[in-house]
Amino acid sequence: MPKDIDRLFDEFIYEAEFIKKLRPETIRGYTNTYRTFAKLMPGLTVQDIHSQTVAQFFKTLQERKRVVGKGTIKTGIRRSTAASYWCKLNAFFSWLALKGHIKESPFKQMKYPTPSYEDKQYLQKEEIERILAALHITHTGSTLLYKRNLAIFHLFLFCGLRKEEVMLLQLRDIDFERKLINIRADTSKSSRTRQLPLHTATILHLKDYLADRKGYTTPYLIVSSTRDEGLRNEGFRHLIDRIRRLSGVWFHWHQLRHTFAVNFLRATNNIFKLKVLLGHKDIRVTTIYLRCLPPEELRGDIETLRIDSFL
Repeated sequence: MPKDIDRLFDEFIYEAEFIKKLRPETIRGYTNTYRTFAKLMPGLTVQDIHSQTVAQFFKTLQERKRVVGKGTIKTGIRRSTAASYWCKLNAFFSWLALKGHIKESPFKQMKYPTPSYEDKQYLQKEEIERILAALHITHTGSTLLYKRNLAIFHLFLFCGLRKEEVMLLQLRDIDFERKLINIRADTSKSSRTRQLPLHTATILHLKDYLADRKGYTTPYLIVSSTRDEGLRNEGFRHLIDRIRRLSGVWFHWHQLRHTFAVNFLRATNNIFKLKVLLGHKDIRVTTIYLRCLPPEELRGDIETLRIDSFL
């Protein structure tokens, strides 16, 4: 008797988590994507996994109405969102094919929806200033939380870290003597350890924060406001929601990484160094951040061209 598709997905997640040792963020992405798929395509069996079913799922995803913000009804999804669903579902369907439950992943016969990135991903100086101003009123009287939140934002803005990398940082990862921060392979999306130089301002905020953090025994650098443990996903979500409301700037954590990348490129014009800092395996991934550079930043390079210096 064929196994239930939900049970097969549980097996897929078990292997991903305990054998492949994928990051918790990746596991959550797979799980949330499958839940959406199962919700929009109820009653499916393994035998129903084929290209027509997947096409119907994306059609339903595109046409469904959902409420966002203050009662605003929206339909449709961005191309980048479709690409994300494509990748995560394909991982599960490819696993089903590998295990012999289906002949092949239906995505094998479907074109990948290459995402377009036309929207501005980085934050401008004025927006950063409004966010920092909002931090002054997010700590509800707690000096520790104020200093913690400043340390968090400096880790994003001056190190270009991913949210999960910040969340899983431990005290042992900070080397004040050498002015370095260590991103361990088990917390990095690239599964590679990398060391980053710490900006002087980040060092000052980290030391100031740690001076007030002494009562905690958890090894995690960024602590919860209510328990002796690291700040988890829910805590990061609560923090960013509060800062959005107070600052009036609607942003997500990954935009701070883009902000770091754009300003580093602007200051150094060195994409190879940026690749190392961001922890990318492939320079082609790093080039995605070039899309954020405003055309005004390229004018100086254009003006350096002279006919008498042409080849």
